[in-house]
Amino acid sequence: MPRWFSTLRARTEARSLYYTDPIDAFYRYAVLDEQAKKTLLRKIPHGLYICGVKDGDDLNGFTASWVMQASFQPPLVVNCVKNDSTSHAMVKASGVFALSFLEAGQKDLAQNFFKPLRRVGNKFEDIEFYLGPETGCPVIKDTLGYVECRVVGAVEHGDHTVFVGEVVGAAIHREGEPLLLESTGWNYGG
Repeated sequence: MPRWFSTLRARTEARSLYYTDPIDAFYRYAVLDEQAKKTLLRKIPHGLYICGVKDGDDLNGFTASWVMQASFQPPLVVNCVKNDSTSHAMVKASGVFALSFLEAGQKDLAQNFFKPLRRVGNKFEDIEFYLGPETGCPVIKDTLGYVECRVVGAVEHGDHTVFVGEVVGAAIHREGEPLLLESTGWNYGG
């Protein structure tokens, strides 16, 4: 058996927990076109939000794009958070988060929250915000509005955790069009 086949088989067996048939897992892994995967995953449309989090008296926020509604009743939102981030630890500890909906044209505000807390310090220093009445998480005042969520489930698999949050509070600040990732020229995905 060629060495490359042994290596590929070992990688496939490690991934076989995703697939019930090891041959299917081998086939999927062996034929995945990485460039096509990256290109197509980047075409999934995303809005941009500031996710406000807290742990005790500590506050943080980050730009979130992997967000979607997951249920009408109860109202659920899915929010994916990078595992090695400060915000991930804060959501896990507190079990709450808030999503402030950015308006088209607020690219600079989104950019302000891209950098890790450990590199830039207090991201809210020059941003007008208030604490959400249901969760105590920071909400950006100059946005379309917000939802506050209590975490009711999580999937920790891969480099992001999928937090499922039940919407426990919401308010509209103003009408407007949402800021979309595609309109910024940025890529996050693939």
